Amino acid sequence: MTGQVRTVDGRVAGRRGQATRQKLLECLSEMLSSSPYRDVKVIDVARKAGTSPATFYQYFPDVEGAVLEIAEQMAVEGAQLTQLLEGRSWVGKAGWQTSQDLVDGFLDFWRKNDAILRVVDLGAAEGDKRFYKIRMKILNSVNNSLTDTVKELKAKGKIDKDVSPAALAGSLVAMLAAVASHQRGFQTWGVKQAELKPNLAMLVHMGVTGKKPTK
Repeated sequence: MTGQVRTVDGRVAGRRGQATRQKLLECLSEMLSSSPYRDVKVIDVARKAGTSPATFYQYFPDVEGAVLEIAEQMAVEGAQLTQLLEGRSWVGKAGWQTSQDLVDGFLDFWRKNDAILRVVDLGAAEGDKRFYKIRMKILNSVNNSLTDTVKELKAKGKIDKDVSPAALAGSLVAMLAAVASHQRGFQTWGVKQAELKPNLAMLVHMGVTGKKPTK
C-alpha cells in the first residue's frame, strides 16, 4: 500500500491497523472466490479475519466499500497490461507472437482476478459508475495501446484506409473481455484451454492486420 491509510472517521491507521485492514481485504477476496457477492456479510469477513465487525467498520463503510478497494488495487495491476503491446511488432512471425502474448496475458489476468472481476462486471452492468470506471480503467490499458497500434499500421498503409482504429481496437478488446470472462464456459462446449488461446490469438491477429498470421 502507498500513502497514508485512514480509518472511516479519518484517523491515520498505524502499522498494526494497516495489517488488520489488509487481512480483512484478503479474507474478503477469498470469500468472493467461493461465495456469491450478495451472500458475503461483514460478520463473516470479520470472523474469517479473526476480528470483529466493529473493527471491519473502522476501515470500511460496508462490504461494497471493501470490494471497491480490492477492485481499485486490481485496476492498478491491470494497467500493466499495456506492456503487452508496448514496442511490439505486428509484422510476420513477430506479429503472431505479439497476438499470442496479448491473449495469454489478458486471459491470465482475468483468470487470476476472476472473483473480483465478476463483481466489477455485475456492478458495471447494474449502472454503478464506480464499478464501471474501474472496468474501463482495466480495458483502456489495452484498448488505448491497441488503438495506437492500428493508427500506426493505417498510417503506414499496412491496413485498409477505411478502418476506424478506435472502433476496431474497441471491438477486439470487448471480444477479449467477453472470452476471458467465459473461460470456464468453453469447457462445456468441449473447448480445451490449449485450443482456446491460439484460436483467439488468430482472431486478434487477423483483426489487427487483416491477414492470417505467419507461424
